[in-house]
Amino acid sequence: MQRKAYVPGLAALLAALLAGCTGGSDDGGSTDDSNHGQAGTASAAAQPGRYTTLPEACGVVSRSTLDSLLPGVRQLPDETQRESAYAGEATLTYDTDRKVGCRWKVQSADATDHLVVDLERVVSYDNAVSDDSEAEALFAKKVTAADLPAPPASPTAGVSSSTGPSSAPSPSGSASAASSAPASSSPSAPAASGPASASSTATPADLQPRLLDDLGDEAFVDDALGSSGSTAKQRTVTVAFRTSNVIVTIEYEEQAATVGVTPDSEEMQDKARKLAAQLVDSLAA
Repeated sequence: MQRKAYVPGLAALLAALLAGCTGGSDDGGSTDDSNHGQAGTASAAAQPGRYTTLPEACGVVSRSTLDSLLPGVRQLPDETQRESAYAGEATLTYDTDRKVGCRWKVQSADATDHLVVDLERVVSYDNAVSDDSEAEALFAKKVTAADLPAPPASPTAGVSSSTGPSSAPSPSGSASAASSAPASSSPSAPAASGPASASSTATPADLQPRLLDDLGDEAFVDDALGSSGSTAKQRTVTVAFRTSNVIVTIEYEEQAATVGVTPDSEEMQDKARKLAAQLVDSLAA
């Protein structure tokens, strides 16, 4: 009788052990399901950038553009020297898939011109950050480093508000004009000088360092005038832009050969921006 009581107790113990093992396998199954879920989340990585390679930097600028930016090229008498000037000099880099550049330097009778073109392909190593977002953050730092001035207030509002009241009192001002005829000449002088001063400041404002909205995804132009010691003036125009995950920087520098001559800001900016537009098109092709 005691054996009959013992055997059922042993069977109950074995059943309990088996139930524990079964519960462990269920827990393991839920752990596997959790792992599968985490793997699915990790696989949803940020999108890569549009560009996976970079062009050869010394070949991205056409000869006709170099003729415009570097007039001294066509003045070189020797054909070998001209070919060397057109070819440029590649910038030393250790990873041509990520960063390339080229520089040109030509001296003419009027000035010495330098041109540098740098291209950088940005790659994010964070699965949660796309290449474009990483490039956008780097370009923002570049804009901050350029320390661009705040945009000037639009002169249009000031001119319209000043001209509005002056034109309105003209009919009723006939009586006052008759009573104070000699005083009418004195206000006319400031009125004439007002628009003149506004127009004179408008042109430099249009050429000051600023953000650009017509190049790539974002862009800016910087313009700095310096001097080489106490000799001729030297101007450096920088145009930088971002398109997807590629950042392009153009530095165009000119030093006049004659003391007292200042390189023209508008002309240099125009040439540098035209080159930038060409590079945007070539990258998009």
